[in-house]
Amino acid sequence: MTEGSTRELLELSATEALRLMRAGELSYEHYAEALLAQCAGNSVLNAFIWLNSDRLLEAARACDTERSKKDPAALRGLPIVLKDNIDTQQAPTTAGTPALRAHRPRADATVAAALFSAGALLLGKTNMHELAFGITSNNAAFGSVRNPYDTAMIPGGSSGGTAAAIAARMCPAGLGTDTGGSVRIPAALCGIVGLRTSAGRYSLQGVVPLSHTRDTVGPMARRIADLVLLDDVITGGVEDFRPAKLKGLRLGVPRGYFYENLDAELAPVIDDALRRLRQEGCVLVDVDLPDIETLSAISGRLSYYECLADLSNYLAEHHPTLTAAQVIRQIAGADVRELYEVYALGPEAPTSDWYRHAMAHDRPALQAAYRDYFRNNEVAAMAFPTTVLPARPIGEDVEVQLNGRTVPTFMTYVRNTRPATAAGLPGLSLPVGLTASGLPVGLELDAPAGLDRQLLAIGAAVENVFGGLAAPRIPYG
Repeated sequence: MTEGSTRELLELSATEALRLMRAGELSYEHYAEALLAQCAGNSVLNAFIWLNSDRLLEAARACDTERSKKDPAALRGLPIVLKDNIDTQQAPTTAGTPALRAHRPRADATVAAALFSAGALLLGKTNMHELAFGITSNNAAFGSVRNPYDTAMIPGGSSGGTAAAIAARMCPAGLGTDTGGSVRIPAALCGIVGLRTSAGRYSLQGVVPLSHTRDTVGPMARRIADLVLLDDVITGGVEDFRPAKLKGLRLGVPRGYFYENLDAELAPVIDDALRRLRQEGCVLVDVDLPDIETLSAISGRLSYYECLADLSNYLAEHHPTLTAAQVIRQIAGADVRELYEVYALGPEAPTSDWYRHAMAHDRPALQAAYRDYFRNNEVAAMAFPTTVLPARPIGEDVEVQLNGRTVPTFMTYVRNTRPATAAGLPGLSLPVGLTASGLPVGLELDAPAGLDRQLLAIGAAVENVFGGLAAPRIPYG
């Protein structure tokens, strides 16, 4: 292929690639070969822990052989990536941590099984922040994932490998997981779209857990239509889908917390995005979410309380020869080790009395605050910057600079994504532009619990305004 045609092929969305392959205009094997070549050409990004080079091509050739079958499965022949905390029979599931390096699950996670049953092919398992407990994807055991828009920068996390692979055109779509922002933060920093699903929408069976109250699995891609495609397959939905109408659409803009102290290069991109949405007929309702900082403070402590029991339960079912204590002793990253040893096991660990009160009183109060916000202000969603700053250099795991001040890395990046997680709400990040330095900026839309399809419809309409980002300056083919 010529360089131009290779680039066109790699720019295809999942939906576009499937249409061409079904029509016989694109060979399944040829498409898989192109993606694998792109993976090899961009290996510096360290997006993968495991790459399915040989078997992928064999499976793609089989799809070409069976092309004559009528009504092919929804995802037949589509290569996808999975974050390496999602169980697969055909590859290890490491969760990015040394103790699980050789962990070979006996069964696919429920979400993975749904995709494979629909004909999807596994391209690879993606690198991540160790045990999904961080936002930089600077993994001490498997190496740092790099941002395709600037390889000196973090891709976000913990689903950084999935985001980097999709942004670098190695794969059109895949799955990540999101507890405090781990789908939306890397989606924002890598310039792709990512959906945190409502709590309980997707099964967590076969996913290495962090916090059962806050954990979700979420699709990631470069186009909203591909999120809808994966959501249809995983949920078994067959609903018609069309973008929402922007004219008259009411969006809440909570400036009192979510817009405070925005990075100087990020702020004008967000301001321009809101201006363009207003021009398209959106009604932007400037109204704050009262006491959100106080109400959402339970989020992190819920994870600290649940992580040990949840990991133990997973290991008992899927790796009974290993204990949570053994996994924790072998943690490679100092930041992750501190979270377990100090905040989950040590003097800062939440008590059972605190947890019972949080689940019985504090979490319902947070959920009520969100319900009141949407209902009382008659807004379909709330809109705010996914992160308050763009990507920062790899290695700044503890502290980063924000407008001339030194601030904590983790808490600063999760500031906007964290509040809705304990409430179980869906959140969607989509790209709205680049900073003056060429780094992606994401706009997040949050909707009431259970209204994931409505949120995707709004996202599709917003995407039509901004389009996708220009591709990063990466090798093609």
